[in-house]
Amino acid sequence: MEQKDQISLLYVDDEQINRELFLINFRKEYKVYTADSGFEGLNKLKLNSDIAVVISDMKMPGMNGVEFIRKAKLEYQNIVFFILTGFDITDEISNALKEKLINKYFRKPFNIKEIDKSIRGTFE
Repeated sequence: MEQKDQISLLYVDDEQINRELFLINFRKEYKVYTADSGFEGLNKLKLNSDIAVVISDMKMPGMNGVEFIRKAKLEYQNIVFFILTGFDITDEISNALKEKLINKYFRKPFNIKEIDKSIRGTFE
């Protein structure tokens, strides 16, 4: 895939090791931006209009993943949002799915093939 055709995605996670692992696993296929909080995520969206996909961790200090996505979706309706969680599905995540706030949720540790397939499926 040529650079100009690459899908740009934003990965939001408060844990540096997770951001590094995500970058290592996805940077060949996608243009990857990372943010360490929902607040930084909103800033990255403002600065990078090419972002088409956002994958956010659920549990983060200050603003959880659903809260971040709820804020982001107000301004960026065309972006596809996903949640990543190390825990079982919560009512909050379940409601976000029902409201079509997020397309899908993934379990940690993340499955590279599952995430890749879900992203590609969105753009086919």
